Amino acid sequence: MFFTNVALSAILATTAVALPKPLAPRDSGSGNVQIINNLSKDVYLWSTAAESGSMQTMTSGGGTYSEKWGTNSNGGGISIKMSTSQDEDSVLQFEYTQDGDTLYWDLSSINLDSNSDFITAGFSATPSDQSCPSATCDAGDSNCQAAYQHPDDVATLSCSTDVQYTLTLG
Repeated sequence: MFFTNVALSAILATTAVALPKPLAPRDSGSGNVQIINNLSKDVYLWSTAAESGSMQTMTSGGGTYSEKWGTNSNGGGISIKMSTSQDEDSVLQFEYTQDGDTLYWDLSSINLDSNSDFITAGFSATPSDQSCPSATCDAGDSNCQAAYQHPDDVATLSCSTDVQYTLTLG
């Protein structure tokens, strides 16, 4: 019996260490992103680091989601994937990575269908600091140059980690 309890404890401890780590908020920088859903459909999103986070729902007609800048335990970036379907398909992505006091970010339409509600209605990311770049994709623009369309595009922008972004859908 003692051996079984010791073995079970060792297995549980090993499993706990191997579990994916949650996003870790940074102590420096007070920035964040707030997403506003002005579409006539609910939007589902997943904040994805090393693993996809749990699905969140932004209700149609003004629902919101907010996220403080986080870090990825594997050293990569964070992708907030948004879809009008709960299947995590045809996604618009707000992607970001911190490097010291600098936030590198972009919008990605790589995995977005050309007839998506996001493209039909348009979307934009606007920083609280007007000296920082913004990105806007007008309604109907299925080849918007402000968002990644192909992996080799150049659409990454940067600003301070203290900046707050508003991503408006529709």
